[in-house]
Amino acid sequence: MNQYTPPKVWTWSKPNGGTFASINRPIAGPTHEKELPVGKHPLQLYSLATPNGQKVTIMLEELLARGHKGAEYDAWLIRINEGDQFGSGFVDVNPNSKIPALMDRSGEKPIRVFESGAILTYLAEKFGEFLPKDPAARAETFSWLFWQMGSAPYLGGGFGHFYAYAPEKIEYAIDRFAMETKRQMDVLDRRLAESEYLAGPDYTIADMAVWPWYGGLAKGRSYNDAHQFLSVHEYEHVQRWADAIDARPAVKRGRMVNRLSGDPAFQLHERHDASDFETKTQDKLLAKAS
Repeated sequence: MNQYTPPKVWTWSKPNGGTFASINRPIAGPTHEKELPVGKHPLQLYSLATPNGQKVTIMLEELLARGHKGAEYDAWLIRINEGDQFGSGFVDVNPNSKIPALMDRSGEKPIRVFESGAILTYLAEKFGEFLPKDPAARAETFSWLFWQMGSAPYLGGGFGHFYAYAPEKIEYAIDRFAMETKRQMDVLDRRLAESEYLAGPDYTIADMAVWPWYGGLAKGRSYNDAHQFLSVHEYEHVQRWADAIDARPAVKRGRMVNRLSGDPAFQLHERHDASDFETKTQDKLLAKAS
């Protein structure tokens, strides 16, 4: 491998290669004018079923399962590989141009919420669910929620990128981030050895935040064969927790929303009504078109 010597001042002079090269750039703001659609429900979600996107659709489906009719939502698909997140309307909702982004139109003035952890907290406080009122349990919930926000970039942008997406395999980078990912899995495993869920005996927004990332890794859904490479079967308490959340009906539905990959029967590109899970999954739409 050629030795790289960084210049004194970095400039963006060429694509960096890799899976996401076409949408990475060193500046913010919109690249084109495009207004966002608005559906019939109070909550308008603009997202994609990445781990961060799944957090919010799972939360919304869990709220609906508990009878909160005000949590009805329209989920619009944002195709990040095509640069939808750089449209002017999306940037107005999230100046950081990342999914998910939420508009709450239930009040007199629309409220924008961006960053997945902020959306989970906003919805938990709005509906009084999945966030304990007891100060100690509430603090534990926020601690694990923010643990995920700070830790997952090492799993995704670190390990996942260099293991699965980078244009060349760099041993130093893979070793560095594999070590950190295994350390994080051990942090979770030790916690889940003493607690049913991350914040205690109750399922909370902390679990909803952590599960799509680390539960996905535990169940072999992330970064090709990373589960084998990282020996994730060894984290038995993470496996128990991941299976328990996997089995929740609202989680199954939440994982389907805005999904573009995998079995077409589990892809619901847009969600505008609860009946869409029965009538508008991709397998059914393809069957109608054929």
